[in-house]
Amino acid sequence: MLLRTSLTLLLISLGLIAAPPATPGKIGTDTERVKKIAPRMQQFVDQGVIAGAVTLFARHGEVVHHEAVGYQDAIAKKPMTKDSIFQIMSMTKPVVSVAILMLAEEGKLGILERVDKYIPEFKGQPGGSRPITLRDLLTHTSGLPTQPPTQIADLYAKMDLPLAEAVKIYGKVPLDFEPGTKWQYSNMGIDTLGRIVEVVSGQPFDKFLADRIFTPLGMKDSFIFAPADKISRIALVHEVKDGKIQLAKNLFYGGDPSNYRKGAIFTGPSYSLYSTAQDLLAFYSMMLNKGTYKGKRILSPASVETASMIHTADIKAGHGQGTAFGLAWEVVKDPIGTLSLLSIGTFGHGGAYGTYGWIDPTKDVVGVFLIQNQGGTEAAFARSVFTTMVGASVVE
Repeated sequence: MLLRTSLTLLLISLGLIAAPPATPGKIGTDTERVKKIAPRMQQFVDQGVIAGAVTLFARHGEVVHHEAVGYQDAIAKKPMTKDSIFQIMSMTKPVVSVAILMLAEEGKLGILERVDKYIPEFKGQPGGSRPITLRDLLTHTSGLPTQPPTQIADLYAKMDLPLAEAVKIYGKVPLDFEPGTKWQYSNMGIDTLGRIVEVVSGQPFDKFLADRIFTPLGMKDSFIFAPADKISRIALVHEVKDGKIQLAKNLFYGGDPSNYRKGAIFTGPSYSLYSTAQDLLAFYSMMLNKGTYKGKRILSPASVETASMIHTADIKAGHGQGTAFGLAWEVVKDPIGTLSLLSIGTFGHGGAYGTYGWIDPTKDVVGVFLIQNQGGTEAAFARSVFTTMVGASVVE
C-alpha cells in the first residue's frame, strides 16, 4: 500500500497523471452540496435544454468539482468528457487584455495612447472629436460598432481575411458615439487590440498567445486553428428547435462548427479561442493569484488589480444586471449582481455559445461553465444555476 501511494505521488509530481480532486470538506466547502452539481447539470441534458456540459470549480487552489455530462454531439451520441474542447467565443477577450497588459508592462505600449499611433488607418476616424485610445477599446467605450461593416459583414463566419487587413477597414468606419461617453460592446474594438499586439510584439496574434501565455501556463488545449489531433475532442454547437435539440449550422461566428474552421486565416481576437475547463482553470488561477501560476509570472499584481477594477464609472455598462466593466473583464458591481451568489468584485466573461468563467477573490474561487448552445434562455439559466450552486457550496 505504501509503495502504491509513493508511486502515485511520484507520477503526480512528474505531471504524468492528474491529481485527484481535493476532498471538498477540507477546504471550506460542503461535500453534499458539491455532489448535487453534476446531477443538476444532467437534468438540463435530460430535459433537452443543453446537449452536454463540462463544469469545474476550484477553491484555495484545489479542484473541488470537475465533471462532464451529456454529449459533445447529441445526434451521434458522442459523450462529453472532462477534456472536451469548446469554442469559448468572447471568453477570448480577457486573454487579449492580458496580452496588452503584458506589453504595457514591458514598456512597449501605453494604455492611454491613441490607437492611430499603432494603426495609422485610424487617424482622422469620423464620428468623434478625439481619437480613440487603447483604454477605450478595453472598456468598450470607443464608439466602434459591435460587428464588422457591410463590406466584410461575413468575416466572422468565413474568417477569410487576415487580421491586419480587417483592422485597416475598421479604421475607416464612423464611430457610433463620442469616445468615452457610452458603453457599447464592440468585437471590432477587441480585434483592433489583437492587431496592436501583432504590431508591437512583431508576432502573429495566435503565436503571441501560444508563446507568451498558453505555453507558460501549460494550456496545451487552447488554440485558434484546430490541430488535426484535437478535432475529435471538440464539442459541436447545438440549438433547440421545435422542442428538440439538434446541431447548429452556418453560425455567425466560425461558420459550420463541424467544419472546425477549415481554411480559416482570420485570427478573430474577439471570439476565436478553443479551450478546455482545465486550461481555463490555469488562466483564471493566474489572475486569482495576482499574476502567477505554478511559479510562472504572467502579469504583475498591479496589472491584475487594474484589469479587474471598474473603469466604466457611472456609465451603464455590462451584459448582466449589477455589473460594470474593467479592462475587458465584466465586474460584479452592485448587490443585484450577487443574486447568483457571485461576490461583489467578482470578474469574468461569457461567450456566445453559453460558456462562462469567473474569478471570485472574496471566496477564493475560480469557476468554469462550458456548454455549446446557440441561444436559449433555459441554457442561460443553467449557467446561473451552476454559479449559484458553487456559491452555496462555500460554507466557511
